[in-house]
Amino acid sequence: MNALQLFVPCAAGVESFLAYEVAQITGLPASDIQTLRGGVQLQASWRAAMQLNLHSRLGMRVLIQLATAPYLNEQDIYNAAAGVAWEMWFTPRESFRIDFTAQHSPLKSLNFAALRVKDAIADRFREKTGVRPDVDTQRPAVRVHLHLSEKTQSIYLDTSGEPLFKRGWREDKGDAPLKETLAAAMIAASGWDATVPLYDPCCGSGTIPIEAAQIACGIAPGLHRRFGFEKLLPFQNHVWQGLLDEARAAQHAPSAPVFGSDVAF
Repeated sequence: MNALQLFVPCAAGVESFLAYEVAQITGLPASDIQTLRGGVQLQASWRAAMQLNLHSRLGMRVLIQLATAPYLNEQDIYNAAAGVAWEMWFTPRESFRIDFTAQHSPLKSLNFAALRVKDAIADRFREKTGVRPDVDTQRPAVRVHLHLSEKTQSIYLDTSGEPLFKRGWREDKGDAPLKETLAAAMIAASGWDATVPLYDPCCGSGTIPIEAAQIACGIAPGLHRRFGFEKLLPFQNHVWQGLLDEARAAQHAPSAPVFGSDVAF
């Protein structure tokens, strides 16, 4: 688990900021992090995947790339998914779902392509264990992502579960709340480094000042939520608890004051 191919998607235009953040979190040199359209790619350990989930403010998810291959039809997609050793990652007791994205895919039915991935996973489990896992489109334990480009398919395992903008602290979303990942991107683009005061005079539900306050206090964004990797077989609770302890120990008094106000307050 020390050479996983990871992809961390993000909003368009945030890639360079995310690449810098990933380098800071993982300790990898910038040359080992590839900036792509819509995210960054890197080779890293399972531990690094957990660290990215815990500490990334800009990433949307942390995905493990399990397969990439050319395709012409849905059978090629089935074959690629059937070749993945899913039994190394989860058991038939865990439910799963398939999410898919496509860019210039020649296939007429993307839903059918996703169904072929589902069939391949179920068939492999039946062959290996005699039992197939259930599909749960609402609250799955495991999420699998299929991405189709014009000629290439990529299959990913989601280690995040719920998207990373869900920090775990918000109870009332309010009207049209700003996503936390976008607020963090705005802060990163501003160049604010938590050494000078920050004031948001139109803070709405407070997303920007709350993100800024967490940065100023060294609070990891994922400290108060659960993650998909906790349901996967490589997960070791004592390692995760160690990362949480390190994150809690890194918290400190604010390095700069943060203020927010709004006419609706």
